[in-house]
Amino acid sequence: MKLSLLPLDLGKWDEAPREALLLPVFSDERPLRGAAGLSDWRLCGRLTRLCKAGRLVGSRGETMMLPPGRRLPFKRVFLFGLGPSSGYRDTALRDDLRWMREVVSAAGVRDFALEAPGRATGVIGARRALEVVLEETDRGDGAVWLIDGPAGHKDMAELLRLQGRRD
Repeated sequence: MKLSLLPLDLGKWDEAPREALLLPVFSDERPLRGAAGLSDWRLCGRLTRLCKAGRLVGSRGETMMLPPGRRLPFKRVFLFGLGPSSGYRDTALRDDLRWMREVVSAAGVRDFALEAPGRATGVIGARRALEVVLEETDRGDGAVWLIDGPAGHKDMAELLRLQGRRD
């Protein structure tokens, strides 16, 4: 699977349309942050309204698929509930990435952008998130675009360069 980095920047998302956008959501993360927050802004608060109506809670195992309309350059948006952010660690990250991958694979998606669970709130570091994403998405063909902010991408790019030297 091909892995690329995608900035946490709506303009850059418009330049690189993907088949799907995967958004992790903690149950205690309000307002939404990171890629989910940017998506909510672009969708004119649609995700916030779903949260306020109790249709998007962010409880562990919750999955929701939405059509993005013309406001996001993706064919589908998947939201994944992670439960509370306190105590979120590597094991949960690994399990959640597997689960997210299984859901989108069952939906026939092979090309997607995602923000690694825990990155928007900072409970998982950028380098560690990339290491786990590489381990969990290294199978099969298709493409993964990993969304993160500038500081996270700097750490991730460094790790990718180091891996390139070892190969």
